Amino acid sequence: MTVRLFYLEDDEQLALVTSKALIKRGFEVVHFSCLSAAKDFDGVALCSHALLDLKLDDGNSLALIEDLVKSNPQIKIVVLTGYSSIATAVQAIKLGAINYLAKPATIEDILKAFESETANTYVEEDPLLENISLKRLEWEKIQHALAENNGNISATARQLKMHRRTLQRKLGKKPVSK
Repeated sequence: MTVRLFYLEDDEQLALVTSKALIKRGFEVVHFSCLSAAKDFDGVALCSHALLDLKLDDGNSLALIEDLVKSNPQIKIVVLTGYSSIATAVQAIKLGAINYLAKPATIEDILKAFESETANTYVEEDPLLENISLKRLEWEKIQHALAENNGNISATARQLKMHRRTLQRKLGKKPVSK
């Protein structure tokens, strides 16, 4: 039996490599390179799995999770991101994702994430605050404030008492590890 996977990834090279590896493991992959194309897809009910890149050129895939679950309550959703944060991990799980993985993740990591029966998050470091550097703590605070403001950078900058351009520069960088 073929398993159909809804795959949203804007990095074409990564999507090609990941799709080939998943096809070898018995998946039928339906790939989308942008959020707008993924939203227009009407075959979600036929997909049993979804792998979503969090940060895309045309938006954030968190908004798509709820729509996928509404269209297909049985779908197993894994969020994969190069911009992991505790705030977005918690938000993804609350919306219906079963797992949250930080890039780079192997195909084995992805398959394991789909096998899980309970929600898990795999972020780059220990969530205990005493083990997080000040730079990482700042990243987490920014991500939390950004989530509270529904992605609105101006409102987040005001809340954090930070210049909007400074915040944009910080968001453009990869998250710091520990």
